[in-house]
Amino acid sequence: MTPRRAESAATAPLPQYRLHTILGIWAAAAVPMALLAWVVAPAVADHLPGPSPMARALLLALTAGLVWQFVLVAVLVHRECGTWRWSAVRRALWLVAPTSPRTGRSGGRVWWMLVPFAAVFALEEFLPAIPPVAGHDLPAFLDSPDGTALLGGNWGWFAVIVALAVFNTVLGEELLFRGLLLPRMNGVFGRFDWVANGVLFGAYHLHMPWAIPTAMLDTIALAYPSRRYQSAWMGIIIHSAQSVVIVVATVAVVLR
Repeated sequence: MTPRRAESAATAPLPQYRLHTILGIWAAAAVPMALLAWVVAPAVADHLPGPSPMARALLLALTAGLVWQFVLVAVLVHRECGTWRWSAVRRALWLVAPTSPRTGRSGGRVWWMLVPFAAVFALEEFLPAIPPVAGHDLPAFLDSPDGTALLGGNWGWFAVIVALAVFNTVLGEELLFRGLLLPRMNGVFGRFDWVANGVLFGAYHLHMPWAIPTAMLDTIALAYPSRRYQSAWMGIIIHSAQSVVIVVATVAVVLR
């Protein structure tokens, strides 16, 4: 692609997806994750020797599914922009500083809006939730004797969990839902595009269906600020607080 065409791609209006395209991209993320969690991981676990075969199979399978989401976003962005130049990609995926809809100011004090939405996200964790399926709950596994046996002194599995966390809230789910889909849903859903985005994000959690209600509530803390300030960094940073907690908890287990 020539520099002139790349520059044009970086300044052209973002296209708006049709409903079937939105649902197709949702399915391309949700279906593989569900199959990996409920079909592939159990099948692989049956052939794994050693401790915690299901946990190991699930960690690897879900990490692979999240990496696939990153690949999917990369392919779709390149197809749209014709380039992977950062100037085009950052605009295509709303990887820009948040902009105040009232003042038009970008960055600076606008970043402080992360604080109230992060607080909402944290409070949602204390709401009543559906109990997870046994063997599919990572926090419970980290706090169990099996988790200690697998992860104690094992930096290799720590690296897998870090990769899972990074592709979960930075390069996978948030990049796809808030970076790729949300800016392209206004044509179908209008001013309620952030609500539709949150519903799709909740329904995407077929790989852990007990989390669907909570994930839909996350619409307020993740989809709304990303849409209001037109920056995927809002959702990425707020959601990544969860990943930081998991990584810190994993370090404690590894060092135990």
